[in-house]
Amino acid sequence: MANKKKWFKEWFDSPYYHLLYANRDYNEAQFFIKNLINILKIEKNSSVLDLACGKGRHSIYMNKLGFNVTGYDLSEKNIIHAKKYENDKLNFCIHDMRSPFKGNYDIIFNLFTSFGYFENIDDDSRVIVNIKNSLKNGGLGVIDFMNSNYVENNLIDQESFSKANIQFLIKRKFVDGFVLKYIKIFDGKDEISYNEKVRLYSLDDFKCLLNKNGLILKSCYGDYQMTNFDEDNSPRMIIIFKPI
Repeated sequence: MANKKKWFKEWFDSPYYHLLYANRDYNEAQFFIKNLINILKIEKNSSVLDLACGKGRHSIYMNKLGFNVTGYDLSEKNIIHAKKYENDKLNFCIHDMRSPFKGNYDIIFNLFTSFGYFENIDDDSRVIVNIKNSLKNGGLGVIDFMNSNYVENNLIDQESFSKANIQFLIKRKFVDGFVLKYIKIFDGKDEISYNEKVRLYSLDDFKCLLNKNGLILKSCYGDYQMTNFDEDNSPRMIIIFKPI
């Protein structure tokens, strides 16, 4: 890495991040949000916090469906992009999820494996506490995370491919309870390197993390079709929780 920034501050501000995950587009976001809304029976005009919103693809669609949405993200470039879509019921701001949130919400979403980035596990607890403290009475939290057991059993150690004439080389391994992704990028002139590092939380880990911070698991789904969670076969772990 080129400097001392945390990996997520550097990587999420990079245009290569959005190129690598270009398949995570608005169509996927709309499909997932529609299914979530149907499952959770969220009423229009509900207040929603999209925590680690990226460029706002989920937030923008939720707003179009009639919700009052706030999007938080640590990446200045993401928020600059998202602010182009702001209106009276859609707002974006730069925010570190470890710091308390402003306002209270009916629903707080944390989507697309935007959790477990921190070296200190206490920082993850701070995020959970902040979610709890910003939920209204009867509010719900949603964390869309990788299914760590599935990842461990299906890890692709190395792959290379090109997108938009940019060559990517990706290596993955497990280290000290994290999955690490080493990303090398060749743009025709330079070689650039980035890292991703995410803690391997299991469903039981999440239950413990929630319970010790005054929250309880309500349900868990295994993919964006919202099928029941299967510890061995589900690609995702979408947990729905509420205050105890």
